[in-house]
Amino acid sequence: HNLFVMSCPAAGTCSRWGSVPMAPADPILGVAVAFNADPSPKKINLGIGAYRTSEGKPLVLKCIRAAEQKIVSDPTLNKEYLPVQGFEPFLKQTAQVIFGADSPLVKEEKIAVVQTLSGTGALRVAAEFIALYCPGVVYISDPSWGNHHTIFRKAGLQTKTYRYLSPTMGLDIQGLLEDLSAAPVGSIFVLHTVAHNPTGVDPTRDQWKQIAEVCEARKAVIVFDTAYQGYASGDLDNDAWSLRYFAHEKKLELMVTQSYSKNFGLYGERIGALNIAVKDKATAVKIRSQLNGIIRPMYSNPQLHGARLVATVLADPALRKLWEKELKEMSNRIVDMRAALVGALGEIGCPPPGAKFSSWNHITSQIGMFAYTGLSEKQCDLLTSKHHVYCTRNGRFSMAGVNPSNVKYLAAAIKDVVVGPAKL
Repeated sequence: HNLFVMSCPAAGTCSRWGSVPMAPADPILGVAVAFNADPSPKKINLGIGAYRTSEGKPLVLKCIRAAEQKIVSDPTLNKEYLPVQGFEPFLKQTAQVIFGADSPLVKEEKIAVVQTLSGTGALRVAAEFIALYCPGVVYISDPSWGNHHTIFRKAGLQTKTYRYLSPTMGLDIQGLLEDLSAAPVGSIFVLHTVAHNPTGVDPTRDQWKQIAEVCEARKAVIVFDTAYQGYASGDLDNDAWSLRYFAHEKKLELMVTQSYSKNFGLYGERIGALNIAVKDKATAVKIRSQLNGIIRPMYSNPQLHGARLVATVLADPALRKLWEKELKEMSNRIVDMRAALVGALGEIGCPPPGAKFSSWNHITSQIGMFAYTGLSEKQCDLLTSKHHVYCTRNGRFSMAGVNPSNVKYLAAAIKDVVVGPAKL
């Protein structure tokens, strides 16, 4: 108030908020803005992580179209507020999707589940809960999804990084284990369930077992962030193996976020969940009451339509089967485009992105939505300014943006920025 009075001597001549600085553009969402403003017919968007068909078009899954028809044709349904925790049929199904239908944790009701504003909302609610009941340092992989640090810091928590990626785009398991082992007892460890963002590099099952040992030894608060279940390999159970090992074999208490943006294509519906798996039902009941207490003043209650869509598909055996088929198709297309890009780079003799690489095979060994290419910031800037290829400056490509009609153009553009036009 005082600053406003001092800087605005004449009443009515300026806004109270005129001194508010412009916020920096989001590095991921800013790519989409720049892409949309580019008139070039050759432009390629490899920025935001949303699935596209082989024709480069957004996809609404057939199972979702069918679920929508069931919903709109049911005259008994209404648009009333949901309870704070969310849509009950959705809540019953979502824990089974991630922990497994036969999970003893599900059967014995040892999981506190709330519906959230997709995975981002689940993380934010988890961060607020951690800040209230077990504050500590939050350890996040280096690199990680750009929003991870901001979400936990907004809840008043300190974040640090643990080593993750080797110079040749593999997993630095030794560095990872050393950093987590050195963390204070009771620290918070954020792990990517599957299809690590942005690298696409996941631990092997044996490496996950090593990570679990460290988590147990450090008495860590474990947060599994799950954005790509089923989308990564096309198999829901395979993609959830890591957290199920921690929960069922090691019997560790876990926080697990879920997003249905990628695997259901419900990006704009913002459907997700936060699951907190604990030792007994009574504790789960108390935790859910506290999660509701966090949600109520934050956004009151979640959205209905998308939750109905997910619950409708999961409860209908035929639609569930169709969903799993479509998941496999989406996953296979991404795998095919990884191979096509590496093949196209090989056909034109494009050298690897730097001296530490022997080939481009890291693109096909990675999994999920993204390829971590190894291209430098300068090379990424050139891809955009010269070739109209839009990606984040850390060299992360959304492979959903690659299709049969643009893969050769993309490969030629990559070669140009790697070796220079004089050597093409």
